Amino acid sequence: MSEVGKHKIVSRPRRREFLTATAHMSALACNHGSAIKLGEAPSNRSPNDFFAAPSTFQENVQRKIPIVLHHGLFGFGQFQAGPLKLSYFHGINRAIAQRGHAVLEPRVHPTAGIQTRACQLKQALLQQMEEIGAERVVIIAHSMGGLDARFMISRLGMADRVAALATVSAPHRGSAYADWFVKHLGERLGGFNLTKMLGLDVQAAHDLTRESCRRFNDEVPDAPGVRYYSVGACRPWRLIPAFALLSYKVIYDAEGDNDGLVSVASSRWGKHLGVWPADHFHTVNKRLVLELKNPTGDIAPYYLRLLDAIEA
Repeated sequence: MSEVGKHKIVSRPRRREFLTATAHMSALACNHGSAIKLGEAPSNRSPNDFFAAPSTFQENVQRKIPIVLHHGLFGFGQFQAGPLKLSYFHGINRAIAQRGHAVLEPRVHPTAGIQTRACQLKQALLQQMEEIGAERVVIIAHSMGGLDARFMISRLGMADRVAALATVSAPHRGSAYADWFVKHLGERLGGFNLTKMLGLDVQAAHDLTRESCRRFNDEVPDAPGVRYYSVGACRPWRLIPAFALLSYKVIYDAEGDNDGLVSVASSRWGKHLGVWPADHFHTVNKRLVLELKNPTGDIAPYYLRLLDAIEA
C-alpha cells in the first residue's frame, strides 16, 4: 500500500476520554446491511458495550456512525510529527469527536485528478473502516473532496458503505477561476509544461474547470440510497484574504457570490442547507481575515449544525 492513507485515523476526545471513544469505535459494526441513523440507539446492548461516558457526552451514550472528514485541493488530512499535530479540519474534528463519533481523516494526493483521488479515498476508507469495525459512514467533504466522494460512491462501488454525503463549498459545477488558471497560468505561461517536466500530477486543475464538471455531472449520477447534502459560503470582497481577491473577482464576474474559490451556485448539490458567512479557507477554520463586526468565529459549530440537519 502507498503512503496515502497511512496515518492516524481517529480524532479522539481528551486523553481521559480515550477509553470511551475506543469503546464507541469497537461497537460500530452492528447494523449489518441496515440503514444507520446518526445517534441511533443500539438494541440488545450488553453492559460491556461502553464504558461510562464523561460529562461532555450524552448521559446515556448511544452508538454513533463514524464521520469522515475529507479534504480538498492541496489538503493533507491529519499530520503528526512528534509533538506537532496538524489537521486540515482544525477544531472541527475535535468538536465532532466530543459528540461521540469516531472521526476518520483520510489523506489523498493533494493535486491529482478526481478519479485518482477517489480511488485513494476508497482504499484508505476501507482500511480504516475495517480497523474500527464500521459498516457505513457519513462523509463531510470540503471543496474538491466533494467531487472525489461523489465519484467514489457512484463509480467505485461504495454506495452501500456511505449513509450520507455532505459537501462544504464544493465546486460541483466547476469554477471560473479554474478556467482562468488553466488558460493563463497553465497553458499561456507554460505552467503545465513545467509541472510535466518536474513529474507533478496537477490533473485537478483540468478537472475543476466548468466544462469538465459538466461532463462529470453527466457521467457520475447520485447513488440511490445515499443522502446528499450541501452548504456553500460567501463573503464580501473586503473580507476575502488578499491573495484570493483575483480569484474572487474572476468568479464573481462569471458566477456571482462566492467565497474566493467556489461560487454559491456551484456549491449546490442535493439538499442545500444554506450559505455560511465565511471565505473558502475559513470554512475549515483557517481564519486569515480580521473580523471586527459580526464575526463568524470558530466554524466548528456550523459543522455540528450540519450534522444535526443530516440526523433530522
